[in-house]
Amino acid sequence: MESASKSLKRVTLELGGNDAAIITKNIDVATIAPALAGVIFSHSSQVCLAIKRLYVHESIFEEFRDALVAAVKTFKLGEGVGEGENDPTVTIGPVQNEMQYERVKGFFNDIEKEGWKVAVGGKIDESPGYFINPTIIDRPKEDSRIVVEEPFGPILPILSWSDEDDVIARANNTRMGLGGSVWTTDLVEARRIAEQMEAGSVWVNSHMEVTPNYPFGGQKDSGIGYENGLGGVKAYCNVQTLYLKKK
Repeated sequence: MESASKSLKRVTLELGGNDAAIITKNIDVATIAPALAGVIFSHSSQVCLAIKRLYVHESIFEEFRDALVAAVKTFKLGEGVGEGENDPTVTIGPVQNEMQYERVKGFFNDIEKEGWKVAVGGKIDESPGYFINPTIIDRPKEDSRIVVEEPFGPILPILSWSDEDDVIARANNTRMGLGGSVWTTDLVEARRIAEQMEAGSVWVNSHMEVTPNYPFGGQKDSGIGYENGLGGVKAYCNVQTLYLKKK
């Protein structure tokens, strides 16, 4: 922004997110948990819109956690290329750069220091690349670093909830406001929760699906301006008011 201000360039800023997904009791665990595992750890979770916090209703928490863990255990970590060809069996690739790799390692260092309970993963194997095993932290404290900050890497806190107003407040308790999602078969419940989430994009029964037809942007510290949709197009336009005096 400082650089752009010298010549009054217009800027659109996407500044990251700490997206929360709220899982209600009204879901099919066997279907949703494996699907969410793929969404959460896609690209080693290096996506601004990736789910960074997972809130699961207490009545299905253990069942959902175990199903999520089982899905993660099927993932294969690797380069994705071998002998000059793509390896279709690789599910998770490396973290993109050394700086981010070292940052994500900091969260793993906190596991023992903070006494976090690991549901799956929890260790970084020594390798010649920036590879990190997908990891799930079981119910860390709400004010812990893994919940408050955006790791931008394959480590996820999973938390439980029982009261709807409380979980909405917890989901909104962040400086970020890029995206969020609600998972339920009850569309009345879905709308009630979604409309209270403080995020630029909120999905119901999906996440991270962006279309050029609708605006994409964030609230709070997640950015300024929008891309896509009518609002995004208008950002590239100049407004002109034309006056005509008839007499």
